[in-house]
Amino acid sequence: MFYDEYDSPIGTLRIIGKNSGELVRICLTDSLWESYRSHYEKPALHPSLFQPLKKQLDEYFQGDRNSFSVQMNLTGTDFQKEVWNEVHAIPYGETKSYAAIAERIYRPKAVRAVGNANRLNPIPILVPCHRVIGKNRSMTGYAGGVQMKQALLKLEGLIFE
Repeated sequence: MFYDEYDSPIGTLRIIGKNSGELVRICLTDSLWESYRSHYEKPALHPSLFQPLKKQLDEYFQGDRNSFSVQMNLTGTDFQKEVWNEVHAIPYGETKSYAAIAERIYRPKAVRAVGNANRLNPIPILVPCHRVIGKNRSMTGYAGGVQMKQALLKLEGLIFE
């Protein structure tokens, strides 16, 4: 496994992937990075491996890109993958509620489980879990913090108070 750092407007992101450039994880905060490093094989720094993704992130944060074209390896349970696939399908500049995601995967009572799967999303921003909000349009938890979630939504033209 390899990693690189990306200085974004929302903080330093740690990008983790395989030698092929396949993306495995993005850590939004120092604590998520330290947790990853303590539980998994320590990745080696590889500054050039993720240049295509870093260019796409530059374009996203400049408002010039609304989707990503990098190979991802989403590792999780079948349920988590179902949730992440639905989240990945939420268009740029739009939101869906946790309840709507639960309904889309034919598990309308699994709203909390959808929230937990969202919390464990290994590739935030690209799998845009920041676009999932409360049914009453409230800001709810985000691995990088609610302020980071609000900043990403504001970048996409959605402003929530």
